[in-house]
Amino acid sequence: MLQSMTGYGKISRDIENKQITVEIKTLNSKQIDISLRMPSMFREKELELRKAITQHLERGKVEVSILISSPNEKTTQQINEVAFKSYYDQISQLAESTHIPMPQNWFDILLRLPQVFENEEQLLDENEWETVLQVTMDTLQQVEEFRKQEGRSLDKLFDAKLIHINELLNSVSQYETERIDRVKSRLREGLQNIGDNYNADRFEQELIYYIEKLDVNEEKMRLQNHLDYFRTTMVNETSPGKKLGFIAQEMGREINTLGSKANHSEMQKIVVLMKDDLEQIKEQVFNVL
Repeated sequence: MLQSMTGYGKISRDIENKQITVEIKTLNSKQIDISLRMPSMFREKELELRKAITQHLERGKVEVSILISSPNEKTTQQINEVAFKSYYDQISQLAESTHIPMPQNWFDILLRLPQVFENEEQLLDENEWETVLQVTMDTLQQVEEFRKQEGRSLDKLFDAKLIHINELLNSVSQYETERIDRVKSRLREGLQNIGDNYNADRFEQELIYYIEKLDVNEEKMRLQNHLDYFRTTMVNETSPGKKLGFIAQEMGREINTLGSKANHSEMQKIVVLMKDDLEQIKEQVFNVL
């Protein structure tokens, strides 16, 4: 079953007097790219968390946000007196040496400078971390379900486009005989204009050359094989996104060659329709895991 790389999940859970909220968003990417936001007290667990996320999601641009809120408690902040006095002394000395008076709002200015305020340090609580990890795993499950649902939509789209390309490919045959007959007719008309003064062997060679040049049987066969391989890969492989992209490129090569050999207005129209379907497949195959 196909999975999309687009996913979303959000779960909140209460523990004692705190609420843990984990939100995960995923988009398509060639590799796994994890952006992680969480309280600083959990930083030592970051590698463990990244490993768990990678095992579940495999590939994609992943944004993870972990929030711990305490409705009944306020975050305590303290003024760093050492930093405050250091800033004050430096500014006072600078004002004296440059003869520039201290601004009237100097106190407010000092309070906004870096490291003047410091949060009360919080230590890692292992029980709390276990809850955070469990909520994250549950959210990852939610993301995976979202991805599977999106994958079912992609499956339907790909199937419809492959069927249409197959139908267009089968419709090429009706124009092939007409196309060859037209080439033969043109050559015969040219021969009539020059009378009997021509080399019959040379004519036969030229006729074979043009017929071989216009022959599209190999392109049709290879394109059919690629269509079948695309379907098989969709059904049988767990994470076929990259392979499906390569198969789509090969399909494009055969369709382009078919167009260059067409030499027939109706066949050219068929090629254009094939390219339109294939372009839609290529756009969406980037989202496949």
